[in-house]
Amino acid sequence: MSRSNKLAPEANRILFIKNLSYNLDPPSLFALFSKFGPVRQIRQGNSANTKGTAFVVYDEVADAKQACDKLNGFNFMNRYLVVLYHQPEKMAKSAENLAERQERLERVKRENGID
Repeated sequence: MSRSNKLAPEANRILFIKNLSYNLDPPSLFALFSKFGPVRQIRQGNSANTKGTAFVVYDEVADAKQACDKLNGFNFMNRYLVVLYHQPEKMAKSAENLAERQERLERVKRENGID
């Protein structure tokens, strides 16, 4: 049995990191997260609404769990990191909710004659 099978089913290999410094360079981010195991990929946000975030993909679930446990709340470059397991179903639902809210806002603006 691999060590990945011993963890809770909601645990996965992909972490979502928030509150990163905008000045963070990719090698520094890799150095921090690779301390917990082999990192398969890091994607750092670079657009206006994703800056300060990143996705880190580990080879093993256990390494991702250890990084999440140790680095959530860790002070890195004078910022306290928020490290979460990536939950694509929640992100999709959030995007749906955003679309619904925008549609409702547009309807209210039309009803009240606001441009």
